[in-house]
Amino acid sequence: MELKRSIEPMLMAAVKPNKVLILLGPRRVGKTRLIKRIQQTFQEPSLFLNGDDVDTHNLLETQSVANYSRLLGDCRLLLIDEAQEIPGIGKKLKLMVDSIEGLKIVVTGSSAFELNNQIGEPLVGRMQTMQLFPLAQLEFQQIENQLETYAKLEERLIFGGYPELLHLENQSQKIQYLKDLVHAYLLKDVLAFEGIKKRDKILALLQKLAFRSGSEISLEAIGKDLQISKNTVEKYLDLFKKVFVVYDVPGFSRNLDNEITKMKKWYFVDNGIRNALINNFNGLNLREDTGRLWENYLNSERRKKIAYQQLNVDSYFWRTHTQQEIDHVEVNSHSIAAFEYKWGKGLAKIPGSFAKAYPDGDFNTINRDNYLEFIL
Repeated sequence: MELKRSIEPMLMAAVKPNKVLILLGPRRVGKTRLIKRIQQTFQEPSLFLNGDDVDTHNLLETQSVANYSRLLGDCRLLLIDEAQEIPGIGKKLKLMVDSIEGLKIVVTGSSAFELNNQIGEPLVGRMQTMQLFPLAQLEFQQIENQLETYAKLEERLIFGGYPELLHLENQSQKIQYLKDLVHAYLLKDVLAFEGIKKRDKILALLQKLAFRSGSEISLEAIGKDLQISKNTVEKYLDLFKKVFVVYDVPGFSRNLDNEITKMKKWYFVDNGIRNALINNFNGLNLREDTGRLWENYLNSERRKKIAYQQLNVDSYFWRTHTQQEIDHVEVNSHSIAAFEYKWGKGLAKIPGSFAKAYPDGDFNTINRDNYLEFIL
């Protein structure tokens, strides 16, 4: 079963003449299927190229208007999958959109590091970037009623939302798929930059992040544990972000001297990837990390909602040196909203320091009774 992706209307609206639309996201989240749907919807002469194919590299190698005009012919829609694999792709795309009147270009990439390095400067003012995530609860709503959604919550916390999981029949197949995904794709993308010799350190760092997801981490302490420098830890974390394995959330502060702002919390883009890294697919009744799974899930689902509904908010966590804390804070130009996550069904109490410093801020507990209102 193929679900319509929430980002699709935004993508369609962003496909414009003499502009480049860049769709970023982890491997295997459905980018290729999505741009093929764009190709079908536009119903005009188009050309689809695969950046992983050496023939594509050869076709685009001669960087001239004559070559690209001959290649495209009557096509005014060009789609390139995994564009980061093509050497010099930024300058090639710039030449096309500058020289071929009416040409619309859509490209995908699973590495923001490579693609931004190649495309960023040449295409300033000519591109728009969007991100596709693993399936969101917003999208599962197409095939589930509320009762089914509640019944599948534990499965989502453990296996995550990669689209292919919908087509797998049992837990063994899902576990194998996620393990293969981590080692065949996600680790491969990181190792492409750092080389196979670094594999053990990279895997160990990812596992440490998995065990500490939703926690602030000390780069110095992790570096010491792994016998690598703080700068190397920082570089690896940046790589993990740019191949869409993890993301960071900064600390929020406006008023108090003892608010923590230098540390970041780290989360995984998908719970299934997090659990594959630590090889733990046990049910919740056999786990001690349910709170971490819940926080990672809620944060990531909220992040999808913010992106797909184009909500104009910035996300933070809040903590003081006296250990008062709030899991999630959202800020826009006129309001502050704070959310505390609880797996149980009780209500959290607003920290006194936060209430005093931000008297106009909203405070809400997100638990299993009301979480769907938070992520839908």
